[in-house]
Amino acid sequence: MIHSMSGGVISENGSYIYVFVQIEDGLYKGEKRWYVSPFKNIKAGDTAEIPVGSRTAAGRILRVEYVTAQTAPFPLNRTREIERIL
Repeated sequence: MIHSMSGGVISENGSYIYVFVQIEDGLYKGEKRWYVSPFKNIKAGDTAEIPVGSRTAAGRILRVEYVTAQTAPFPLNRTREIERIL
């Protein structure tokens, strides 16, 4: 791990699975959001249970990307994890 002069962490060499999900039910139906997947076997077309606000909803996986923290499509510290594959 490398630290910057200001004391922050510059690099953690982890890899992550980001999924782009379209919400299929509830108040946010039709919205698309990025989530992190803890499941390695996830693929486009799967349905997952995702956190939306203080509830969960079903969402269709539109795209799967394998990224690092530096190449993630959305900041890692602001991205929620999917709950499970349905």
